Amino acid sequence: MKLLLALTLIFWAPAPAATPEPTIDAYLRQAMDSTGVPGLSVVVTHNGEIVHAAGYGHDADGRPVTADTPMRVASVSKSFTAMAVMTLVERGKIKLDEPVAAQLPGFTMADPRAARVTVRHLLNQTSGLSDRTVDIPATESAISLADYVTRLSGSRLTADPGTHYEYCNANYDLAARLVEVASGRPFGAYLRERVFGPLGMTSSAVSDKDVPVAEGYNSLFGVWLPQREPAGFLDDSGAGGVITTAADMGKWLIAQSGDGRPLVTRQSLATMHQPTKLRPYGMGWGIEDNGLLVHSGNLFTYNAVEAISPKTGYGFAVMTNNATLYDPTYDIMLGLTALTEGRTPEGLGGDRQLYEAVLGVLALVAAGLGVLGVVRARRWAARRWIVLRLVPALVPVAVLAAFPDLLSFLMNGREVEWAQLTRFPLPLTITVLVAALAGLGVTIARVLAIRSVRTPAAERPRS
Repeated sequence: MKLLLALTLIFWAPAPAATPEPTIDAYLRQAMDSTGVPGLSVVVTHNGEIVHAAGYGHDADGRPVTADTPMRVASVSKSFTAMAVMTLVERGKIKLDEPVAAQLPGFTMADPRAARVTVRHLLNQTSGLSDRTVDIPATESAISLADYVTRLSGSRLTADPGTHYEYCNANYDLAARLVEVASGRPFGAYLRERVFGPLGMTSSAVSDKDVPVAEGYNSLFGVWLPQREPAGFLDDSGAGGVITTAADMGKWLIAQSGDGRPLVTRQSLATMHQPTKLRPYGMGWGIEDNGLLVHSGNLFTYNAVEAISPKTGYGFAVMTNNATLYDPTYDIMLGLTALTEGRTPEGLGGDRQLYEAVLGVLALVAAGLGVLGVVRARRWAARRWIVLRLVPALVPVAVLAAFPDLLSFLMNGREVEWAQLTRFPLPLTITVLVAALAGLGVTIARVLAIRSVRTPAAERPRS
C-alpha cells in the first residue's frame, strides 16, 4: 500500500515550476535601476490592444512620470509627418512622385537639381539635402515653416535626387510645409484634425503651447541637472516637434500595425514601411535586418524610440525625459522585444555611469598634469628643441577649437553647434575644456619660463 501511494505521488506530483521570465513591469523597473534615468515612459501593444502603459521615476518638477506624462519624441515625429503626407496623397492633394517645386510655391535652392526633388525623395531621405550643404543656423531661426522654406534658398544639394541616402531634418520640415500648402491648414492643426484626432491622441501636439512639457535632464558626472531644451525644432516642425504620451503612442502603434481605426489604406501603410534600394529606410521608419520597424528620436534633454514587430504583432514605444552620451531607450526596446518573443532580455549595464566616470578621471588627470606642467615650466625651458616641444600641450586646445566639427564628423555630417554641446555631451565637453585650459596654461607658463631663462642675469630686474 505504501509503495502504491509513493508511486502515485511520483506520477501525480506537479513538476517543479520553471523560473518565470520577468514581466514587462518587472523588466522596466530593473531597467530604471540599472540605467539610473530619472524618468521613463513606456507602452507595449499587441494585436490592436495596449497590453502595458506606464511611467516610472519623476519629471523635473518632481511629479511622478505616468503613461500620461507629455514628452518630446524628437525624430520619432517623422513617422507622423509621413502619415500626414500620405493622407493628402490619398486625397489627391499631394503627388508622391512629382517634384516638390511644382507643389510648393516658394521652394527654390541655389542648385538646379533641387527642381527634380520629389515628395517621395523627401520622405525616403534621398533628396540630396544634407546638413553639410544646408545653412542649419539660418533654418533654426525661422519663425514659421514658410520662413523655413525661404531660408533654404541659398543652400545646395550634396547629390543628385534619388541617388544617395542622407538623413537630414530639412526633408521633413519641407514635407510639413507641403502639408500646410496642400491642406490649407497649419501643420499642427492638420495633425490634430487628421492624425491625432481620429486616433484619440488627445495629449499630442507639435507645440508646447498646446501640450506643456516639463524640462528634461542632462547628466554631469552622475548628477542629473534639469535643463531646458535649446531652440532647434520650431513649433510645427515636421522633423522633430511632436510632444506626446505613452498612452497616445499606444494608439499610434496600433494604427501603424494596421489594427484599429485606419488613417490610410494598407497599401499606403506598406509604402511607408517599404525600404528603398539605397538604404533600409522607408518613410519615417527604419527597417532592421529582422524586419523590425524602428525609428529613434534624440534631442538634447529627451530621447525616444518606437518599434513594430511584424513577426509578433507587438509594438513598443520607450521615452525618457533625459539625454546623455548613452541613450538607453533603444536597448530597453530590444529587451522588451526579447521578452515578448520568449527570450531572456540582455542585461542593461550602467554604461552612462561608466562613461562619465572615465571622463571624470580624465578631466582630473588633465588638470593635474596642467598644474604639474606649470610648476615644472622653468625646468622644461632649460632643455633643447623648445618650439617643437610646445606643440603637444597645444593639441587639446586645437581639439576644443574643432570640437563641434569633430563631433559632426563622428555623427556622419550632422550639424553640431556649441549650444548643443552644453547638453547631452556635457561631461565630454567639460573634459575637453579642462584639457584645453590645462594645455593652454602650461603653454603660457613655458613661454614665460623661456623668456626668463633666456634673459641675461644683468638684464633681470632686481628686487
